[in-house]
Amino acid sequence: MNYLILVRHGQSIWNLEKRFTGWVDVDLTKNGELEAEKAGNLIKNKNIEINFYYSSVQLRANKTLKIIQKVLNDNKNFVKAWQLNERHYGSLTGLNKVETAKKIGEEKVHQFRRSWDIRPEPLKKDNLYHPINIKSYKNIPDIIFPDTESLKDTYERVIKFYEKEVKKKLIKNNVLISAHGNSIRALCKYLFKLDNKEISNLEIPTGNPLIIKLNEKLEIQSSEYLDKKRAKSLLVY
Repeated sequence: MNYLILVRHGQSIWNLEKRFTGWVDVDLTKNGELEAEKAGNLIKNKNIEINFYYSSVQLRANKTLKIIQKVLNDNKNFVKAWQLNERHYGSLTGLNKVETAKKIGEEKVHQFRRSWDIRPEPLKKDNLYHPINIKSYKNIPDIIFPDTESLKDTYERVIKFYEKEVKKKLIKNNVLISAHGNSIRALCKYLFKLDNKEISNLEIPTGNPLIIKLNEKLEIQSSEYLDKKRAKSLLVY
């Protein structure tokens, strides 16, 4: 049996401010750092040796992973992959979710956030929040800069990377991925064979490790959130 551990980054500054973040590279809050530390301790208590680590290229996921590794006293290098980045929210990027719901309606905002294949309007390339204008994405080879994405778009890049880079590692190793709400939702859709309705109801809590036990055929044997008080339904076997 091998393990895949999925961790959404700890609370970010824009999580706290209820803003659509997407590819904007924001930092963790102090609470987010504490969530990451707690995640590390919960994983440590499982006594699982992690052989490979992956993260998106975004600061909040990188920092979460580094805090976890510090708790685990594990200084292995980890792979940073833009394909694990958060979904790009297009023209919604930077907007407050509550204020946006008042302007265009809660149903419309929910549709943008939870639908499978609906994209928000593209973000203009001269916008400060467009990925091409964000310093941390400079010099990343083969990166594709989206103007907007649906969850389906996010799914396609995440799963392509998973199948090419991660899946083979899981055959004989334990793997931890530090990523984002929507990139983890995409991966869960694939792993748990969720339909489009089920994925629309799936929420991923910040800083709460989801540990998935796999057999030699990479079939799921069990799964659980380690922080029971903040666990979400749908994925527990």
